[in-house]
Amino acid sequence: MAKTEVILTHNIVGLGGESDQVKVAAGYARNYLFPQGFAIPVSAANKRRLEALKQRRAEREAHEFNTMSELAKGISKLICVIKVKAGDDGKMFGSVTTGMIADELKHQFDISLDKKKIHLEHPIKALGEVEVELRLHAEVKATLKVRVESLTPVAAPAVVEAAPAEVKTEKRGKRTEKTEAAEEKPKAAKAEKAEKTAKAEKKPKAEKKAKAE
Repeated sequence: MAKTEVILTHNIVGLGGESDQVKVAAGYARNYLFPQGFAIPVSAANKRRLEALKQRRAEREAHEFNTMSELAKGISKLICVIKVKAGDDGKMFGSVTTGMIADELKHQFDISLDKKKIHLEHPIKALGEVEVELRLHAEVKATLKVRVESLTPVAAPAVVEAAPAEVKTEKRGKRTEKTEAAEEKPKAAKAEKAEKTAKAEKKPKAEKKAKAE
């Protein structure tokens, strides 16, 4: 397949950045790169444009670096919440992927981020909070906190309830009745003793009165 050398005028993913000289298939250059304005043929006249292309590339890369640095600072303060289906025991159905994180960043914070910049060693398969690395730029990395929550409340462990307060009150009531009964016995004994004393005092008086008569 015939090759031709071209000068890129735009950043082409997988091919190069503006001002790069690369070799591509002649048909690819003729049918796509040249018509779209993404490249120009290598020639003495076009080489003079290299300095302008290099300057534009440097400005673009500096802007990307500054933008990604500011984004990294902002993202480090965020918590991205992702709701998933889980069983009563808290076990997830499925897993959280880079695509889901990218979608939630856009939905919750209006941050558009290519999922390829989100680095996961393996999909997230458990509820809770994890830190996810973001590779925003060749020289800029960030850490995003991702909190995975269940769509349905996870069942709480059973708690043994204390005995109702009424039972204790009833027991206290029984003890009070016994106490009152104990207190009433001395009072009754005193009253009975006083009654006997009064009768004893009346008896001599009645005898004296009978003798006088």
